[in-house]
Amino acid sequence: MMTGMTNNPSATGFFGDFGGRFIPPELEAIMEEIKTEFHREIKDPEFLKELEFYQKNYIGRPSEFYCAKKLSEQLGGAKIYLKREDMNHTGSHKLNNVLGQALLAKRLGKKRIIAETGAGQHGVATATACALFDMECVVYMGEEDTRRQALNVFRMKLLGAKVVAVTSGTRTLKDAVDVALADLIANYKDTYYMLGSAVGPDPYPEMVRYFQSCIGKETKQQCLEAEGRLPDYVMACVGGGSNAIGMFAPFFYDESVKMIGIEPAGRGLDTQDHAATLTLGTPGILHGFKCKVIQDENGEPLPVYSVSAGLDYPGVGPEHCYYQAIGRAEYDSATDDEAINAFLTLSRVEGIIPAIESSHAVAGALKLAPTLDKDKIIVVCLSGRGDKDVAEIADILSRKGIE
Repeated sequence: MMTGMTNNPSATGFFGDFGGRFIPPELEAIMEEIKTEFHREIKDPEFLKELEFYQKNYIGRPSEFYCAKKLSEQLGGAKIYLKREDMNHTGSHKLNNVLGQALLAKRLGKKRIIAETGAGQHGVATATACALFDMECVVYMGEEDTRRQALNVFRMKLLGAKVVAVTSGTRTLKDAVDVALADLIANYKDTYYMLGSAVGPDPYPEMVRYFQSCIGKETKQQCLEAEGRLPDYVMACVGGGSNAIGMFAPFFYDESVKMIGIEPAGRGLDTQDHAATLTLGTPGILHGFKCKVIQDENGEPLPVYSVSAGLDYPGVGPEHCYYQAIGRAEYDSATDDEAINAFLTLSRVEGIIPAIESSHAVAGALKLAPTLDKDKIIVVCLSGRGDKDVAEIADILSRKGIE
């Protein structure tokens, strides 16, 4: 065990120096209510039984653990496994968290659910759960993201959700969160905010980590069954960081397992067009919690950019900030071009079309695997499928003259 290190948040929701709760006074009571109910329910056998039922029979867990043999052979180094969250119902890891929080909202007596979404996968998952549990659903999405992710906008509407295009700021994920929080402040008595990533004020980072930890727990068991040992590396893309913390947290005390998160370097770390928060950000307050932020000298969040609508967020989960600070996890980055290359490579070599978010993690594996011996094992969290990205990538490739 790592002496003096823990991945449990403090009573006030801090992971080391990061996290906490920096919110208007009118939200304190509702956050405390959510936190109290969350800790009560995860000790309740009936809640856990119901959660397990939906994980197995609705989401389709456990998700597949796939050996990417052809890709591994082509790279000539470590053996690569894919944790297939893309095969879940709705096509990503997002439903793991949403179903857990939806069950919690039911127990709190909330009938109206609001959510923010970037790539649309969290919005689709939220709309799905609201359809299942007969709840009103409002999803806030940056106007630019509604263009990039038109398919997911239609899916949300098909499921009965109201999709509100946010036209302020950069018209992307950060702005959608701003508007959703304003809605919560105005309507908190009957509204539950379904936060989609491991960010936000306490207790959201802890809750999202709890509901997403099925990823890493299953990976442990599946790798032991397939290889007789734990992997050498686990990798995941990091925007807000929910799929990554779901993969990493169960391995926290397994010192032999290296954890690597891949951030969006956009058009390059030497430009302003990136969202590599852990790489280039500085500590600040964003959306009610303390984390590393891409910000100006006055502490105002700066515009960020990524080809991936799900990763262009100027902050990151506080637990990732803590893991980086204590040296438990490493955080690298992949450019748009590297992510698109990974998108194409996995599609053509393994017949698996990954989400452009997940393609950042694949890009990290494409760089790492050839540098390792063949007896090493890398597990990549394939957080979502790429159906939603095909039109956008086709347009990008067409503009570059690539068929």
